[in-house]
Amino acid sequence: MLQLHTVDEETKVGATDPRGDLLTKLAEGISGLTDSNQWLRHLECQSRFHRYSFGNVVLISAQCPNASRVAGFRTWRSFGRTVRKGQKAIWILAPMVAKRADGIDLGDHRVVRGFKYVPVFDISQTEGRELPAACHKLSEDAPTEALARLTRVAHRLEYSVEDTELPDGVNGDCTFSRRRIRVESRNSSAQRVKTLAHEIAHALLHADQPDRSVAELEAESVAYLVCQHLGLDTGAYTFGYVATWAGGGDEALAAIKATGTNIQRTAHAMLDLLGDRADEVPPEAA
Repeated sequence: MLQLHTVDEETKVGATDPRGDLLTKLAEGISGLTDSNQWLRHLECQSRFHRYSFGNVVLISAQCPNASRVAGFRTWRSFGRTVRKGQKAIWILAPMVAKRADGIDLGDHRVVRGFKYVPVFDISQTEGRELPAACHKLSEDAPTEALARLTRVAHRLEYSVEDTELPDGVNGDCTFSRRRIRVESRNSSAQRVKTLAHEIAHALLHADQPDRSVAELEAESVAYLVCQHLGLDTGAYTFGYVATWAGGGDEALAAIKATGTNIQRTAHAMLDLLGDRADEVPPEAA
C-alpha cells in the first residue's frame, strides 16, 4: 500500500509551500462565493430540506449509499421535480405526534405517540427543474492526457476506473471494498478529471473516515490542488462544493486550516504518482 510522504506539521494555509498558497486561494474563493446572492438562493433552497436524526441518516445510507438530498414526494413537487417512475422509496421513521389529552395546558406543544415509516426519495431519483446551486459543473475540455494520467494513478493504487452512466446528480464514487472508482461518462472531460482526482483522494484517505463532511472537504481540496497543477482551474465547482460541506467564509477557512496537512500530504502523494515533482506548480495557478 502506498505510504504518504511526511509533511512538516507547521505547513499550514499561507505557508511558503505553493500548495499552501493554493489553499489560501481556495479559502478566498469560498469567502467570495458565500457573500453572493447565488449563495443566499442556495441556502434558502437547502433550508427546505429536513435535518434527519442519526438513526434516519443510517437508514438512508443503508438503502441509498450515495444519497445527497432527500425529501418526500410532495416536497420534490414543490421544487418543480417529480420522482421518476419505478424508483424505489427510501424508508425512514417519522414521529406521530398528538396534543396532550390529560388536561394539562401545554399551549401548542405536542407529544410523540410513536413512530411510523414514511417514504422519501433522493434527488438522483427525481427529474425536473434544476435546484439553485452553489457549484456548477465544469463544461470545458481538460488538458491533454490529464484523464489518462490520473487513471494510471488509480491503477497504481490497484483501483479500477469505470466510465459509466450514474444516477442523476452523481458525478462519481469510490467503493473501497471493490477497489473501484466510477466516473460519470456524460460529463465534460474537465469535470471527469476533477471527479477522478476527488475519488482518488478518497481512496488514499478515507477508507476509515466516518465523518463525511471532513472526507468531502479533504477530497475536493486535494482535487483542486492536483487539478491546478495539471492546468485545470476547478474553482467554479470546488468553491461551492467545499462551502456546502464546510460552511462559508471564516468557517470554511478554519476547516481547511484544521485539515491542511492531510490535504497537502495527499496532493503531494498524487503528484508523485503522476510522475511530477510536487513542488512544481504552474505560475498562473499560484
